[in-house]
Amino acid sequence: MVCRKNFKIIIISIIACLFVMSIIFAPGTYAADRYNMSYVYFGSSIDYYQNVENTKNSLHGISPNYFNLQDDGSLELTQALDTYFVKEMHRQGVKVVPFLSNHWDREKGIKALQNRHELTDQIADAVREYDLDGVNVDIENVTETEREMYTDFVKFLRDKLPEGKTLAVAVAPNPYGIKTGWQASFDYNGLARYSDYLMIMAYDESYPGGPAGPVASYNFVENTIKKALTEVPKEKIVLGIPFYGRYWKNGAAKGGNGLSNTTVEELIRNYNGKVTFDAVSKSPKAVITIGSKDVKPTIFSTKLTEGTYTIWYENEASIKYKLELVNKYDLKGTGSWSLGQETQNTWNYYGMWLNGLYYKDVQNHWAKESIISMAEKGWMTGVSESTFASDYPLSRAEAAVILVRAFGLTEIYGKSVSFKDISNHWAKKEILIAAQNDIVLGTGDGKYSPNQLLTRQEMAVMLDRILNSLKDANYAWNPYKDVSKSKNSWSYNSIMKLTHYSIFTGNPNGTFSPREITTRAQMAVLMDRVSAYINGDGSVLAGK
Repeated sequence: MVCRKNFKIIIISIIACLFVMSIIFAPGTYAADRYNMSYVYFGSSIDYYQNVENTKNSLHGISPNYFNLQDDGSLELTQALDTYFVKEMHRQGVKVVPFLSNHWDREKGIKALQNRHELTDQIADAVREYDLDGVNVDIENVTETEREMYTDFVKFLRDKLPEGKTLAVAVAPNPYGIKTGWQASFDYNGLARYSDYLMIMAYDESYPGGPAGPVASYNFVENTIKKALTEVPKEKIVLGIPFYGRYWKNGAAKGGNGLSNTTVEELIRNYNGKVTFDAVSKSPKAVITIGSKDVKPTIFSTKLTEGTYTIWYENEASIKYKLELVNKYDLKGTGSWSLGQETQNTWNYYGMWLNGLYYKDVQNHWAKESIISMAEKGWMTGVSESTFASDYPLSRAEAAVILVRAFGLTEIYGKSVSFKDISNHWAKKEILIAAQNDIVLGTGDGKYSPNQLLTRQEMAVMLDRILNSLKDANYAWNPYKDVSKSKNSWSYNSIMKLTHYSIFTGNPNGTFSPREITTRAQMAVLMDRVSAYINGDGSVLAGK
């Protein structure tokens, strides 16, 4: 009869072995860090701070509504301009690139393009004066008649903006090659020549006054990308992602007004909404009914009346499909409209999916940031495209592979090492390299035991061997009540040293749990901390 404790260990070992066998341990083909910007339009500076905070450090840039146009086409600075906010964004490493808008006013747009010499001077001066990081041109609803002037305007801006400042242009989607109207005002090729990127507004497929339908169906977005790639290099395309929906009242003559994704969720909850996901458009649709006795909600100053409403919007599934397209076509990144309209969980997955990390078990995991970091570095990968297996135990084979990758270890010719139990093992090469570099040892009797699970104290010793150029710690200081020289004679110094360098931090209750099995998530966190001590060539910082 096997005791319950030993039975549990056996089961864990079997599960770990099965997972390890399923892993293709090759560096992932992930983007290092695709560009992620968002527009800021609604609310005040106080809201802006919170909205940026909610993104969990995933934004590279924001485009607030600081630049408007006056009737004569000259620059108007809006009341939203806040120099303290700009400084705080810079402190956080976020670029502030205001968008210049005519807010669909055709006459203002035309005047601005006609006034391009003076206007570009004014924009360049404002960028310098307020320490801004560039400008995002968003002049809409002019036509093919202004096409050449539009490109000329952007060319002048490029010449006048200080060196190093960002110049972006928001352009209409044009998957069908329309040659008249506002879509035709954008010369993709010419605008891309003078700008850092084009922000393609791949949304409003359905619009106010038009029939009910998706804001941005999958085929519409993909066709928009394909058409743009015939004129613009992929590294200059930023795909617009909508954080909003549109609603139509059944039986009304017209509809299509906008509302945030957050508001859509509230309406679904408050009015017993029914949600379906359209397989063709890969878009969600909600139907709500407001009864005569129900509280009538107000959306952007419009009070909804009794009746049934159809809402097309964006949710986690539809946004993920769009983010997958960014990776499929290897685009520069995304730009979202607009920050603060997204649902609360959006930033749990957005940065991961944007960079090709489709791990469903990581989105809300405590070690998410470290797992992402390891995957992007190629030091650790998932057990499948959609699963990282964060909480599964780590094997000795996996540990060897991770350390060889992280430190760039290579075979030492002429140094003979062999283990009789790895001849057909998937990690044979990395195990031998790690052994040649004196990072790992065998378990006795000529074996390595590659599928044996790794304890925390064993991991400490392995890391200590590879971080041997770091100065030794003061071993008299011991913060752990379950570690001692007598009980952990072979691992004590390693545990203390890695604790001194904050690689190990122990448990909140003052224990280290030296014999506890190391999980893949714990390993990701350890290696993320270790990365601070590794040079670009894989060597260890000496004496830090």
